[in-house]
Amino acid sequence: MPRIALFCLLQALTLPALAARPFVTDDARLTTAGSCQLESWVRIYPESREIWALPACNPFGNLEVTAGGGKARNDGQHGTGDFILQLKTLLRPLETNGWGLGLAGGMVHHPQVNPGPNLLGNTFVYVPMSVSFADDRIVMHANLGWLKDKASGEQRATWGLGGEFRLHDRLTGIAETFGDSSSGAFWQAGARFAIIPERVQLDATLGRELSGPASSRWISFGLRLTPDRLF
Repeated sequence: MPRIALFCLLQALTLPALAARPFVTDDARLTTAGSCQLESWVRIYPESREIWALPACNPFGNLEVTAGGGKARNDGQHGTGDFILQLKTLLRPLETNGWGLGLAGGMVHHPQVNPGPNLLGNTFVYVPMSVSFADDRIVMHANLGWLKDKASGEQRATWGLGGEFRLHDRLTGIAETFGDSSSGAFWQAGARFAIIPERVQLDATLGRELSGPASSRWISFGLRLTPDRLF
């Protein structure tokens, strides 16, 4: 799969209220009520690279709004950019040793694919579910959703399954697999480290397409900022 095409697929699957970085699979949690967060990262492939910035705010307590985007560039070729808008709410908040359920939807605009004044690109909706075990030392996440590709008119089912595993008070391991009904499955694994717990986080992952070529592998590095209160 060409790297720009993979970029477009991953951003569509990455439904960016993205579980806390570095997940692609989303969780049944929201940004702190009355505050905002910023998730940013780079993803590096053998022949291309991406950079993302996704601010998200939760001004009312149970509605998270994410608006941001990313750019990708192949070696020696022109780059492409995507813009994302997403809304997310919780139907059941996640509690320790319990489970949570949410609902999210939005759109992704690909200017190079869908040029012109129409800002409506791919549309998507999905349900994130999370389950906590062993006093939050293990938290599992599952997503099931739907995506409509504007350029082709194709409709796809999307899915994701992942887990976070507390290794230390400040260190968490992550592993996940995700994909859609018309493309291959992907996996990634890595860790996040809290420089300042609940405020500043660094993370890194390795991943690739499950049955894809070596050129589908990537490494990513991210920074997440979650201030206590802004409103």
